[in-house]
Amino acid sequence: MTLDLLEQLESKIQNTVDTIALLQMEVEELKEDKQVLTEKGEQLQAENIRLTEEHQKWQSRLSALVGKIEETES
Repeated sequence: MTLDLLEQLESKIQNTVDTIALLQMEVEELKEDKQVLTEKGEQLQAENIRLTEEHQKWQSRLSALVGKIEETES
């Protein structure tokens, strides 16, 4: 009887150890995914800033052109 209980306990412990190992691997994968997403987010923020600045430049140019057109029409 005691041997059966020890075998059951050993089996449960082994299952727990296996589960912990799998969870640790999953945590590492999630950390890597988080790092990749963080880097992508930073790249997108930088691109957004660049595009916003470019948009503002185009708006300024267009406003200047519209102003010149209005001057010539007056």
